Amino acid sequence: MKEQHTKHSALARPDYGVFGRQEWAIVGMPCTHIQQLAFALTADLKTQYRIAYVDADHAAADAEAPSGQDATCATTHGAALQYTDKITFHRLDSATRPERQWFDNADLVLINGNHFAAKRQIVVIDPRKEASLRKRLDQLTDIQLILLTAPEQSVYPFLQDKLAGSVPILLHTDYQGIKQWLTRKMEAALPPLYGLVLAGGESRRMGHDKGSIVYHRKPQREHVADLLQLFCPQIFISHRPGQLLSDSTYPLLEDTFLHLGPYGAILSAFRQHPDAAWLVVACDLPLVDTKTLQSLLLGRNRSSVATAFYNPATHFPEPLLAIWEPRAYPRLLQFLAQGYSCPRKVLINSDVTLLEVPNPDSLLNVNLPDEARAVQQHLESTRKHSQ
Repeated sequence: MKEQHTKHSALARPDYGVFGRQEWAIVGMPCTHIQQLAFALTADLKTQYRIAYVDADHAAADAEAPSGQDATCATTHGAALQYTDKITFHRLDSATRPERQWFDNADLVLINGNHFAAKRQIVVIDPRKEASLRKRLDQLTDIQLILLTAPEQSVYPFLQDKLAGSVPILLHTDYQGIKQWLTRKMEAALPPLYGLVLAGGESRRMGHDKGSIVYHRKPQREHVADLLQLFCPQIFISHRPGQLLSDSTYPLLEDTFLHLGPYGAILSAFRQHPDAAWLVVACDLPLVDTKTLQSLLLGRNRSSVATAFYNPATHFPEPLLAIWEPRAYPRLLQFLAQGYSCPRKVLINSDVTLLEVPNPDSLLNVNLPDEARAVQQHLESTRKHSQ
């Protein structure tokens, strides 16, 4: 039997919706009420999540009706994009529909479902919008919450076929219940944290594989992976093509972005698991310990591109002992497209959370034989004194 020919590579696709990863369209009640609910949720949840809102502007459309265009906007005169610093906020006018990457920094996107479709829906049973809701049946692909505008109401019969299993039903006035439901959904959707041991370097300065050096009675790449087991359900050891790591007890993840060093290894990890966050640790940090990793986990900000330590030796963020969130994947690709392959540069120029490292020695980077011997002697002396 002939093997079926595929034209394109099978890539793991991030679990996006129309605008973002976690999005809900509120549909079935007047637009002003949808906006009020979305704004109330945003005000209450803004300290926990970065929230974006998608809506249409009826007033502006009415004002522009005679000409069909807004003469004060550059897009009317042929521009593709106009950016305006409004002092208290920033405005972006585009001649085309919103690009998904505009919402990469949002943890949650709330959408006026009377105008736009979304991956998930909150449906309101409101007689004033029943006819409108009927017209949008094909957009109701994953109803996750029903809101009633009166206690005696029931779900419309034409919606029954759209409900997959038991869907919670609340009164639209039960604001606390709605907020708690959404918070539970967001907590359940947190990305898994996978561990990545960077062990694919060529170790030119060291003269032999840095990941195989024994500082803690086993090859360093295995030791780091063991540390990560305390925090991550899955751990991978990153390696370059052709690198022999047959003795590894952990799954291997081969670099598919070649000749980019750690940058390519992190991108390769996201390429395989784009919906995971990655706790990245280089194998040439022999003094990293559980306390340091625990401090990183406790300071993790899932709304940032990454959480990293400020390195007092370099005066920059340390990219090779950091947590890279799923939103870092398009950010890394964006920098690569601009000709940059330095993960530290991405951290410097992105919205990241920087932490104070509890033990600066844990960021010690060892690249030379003399440095490795000095660390081995130090660790051996410490072990003897602790016995």
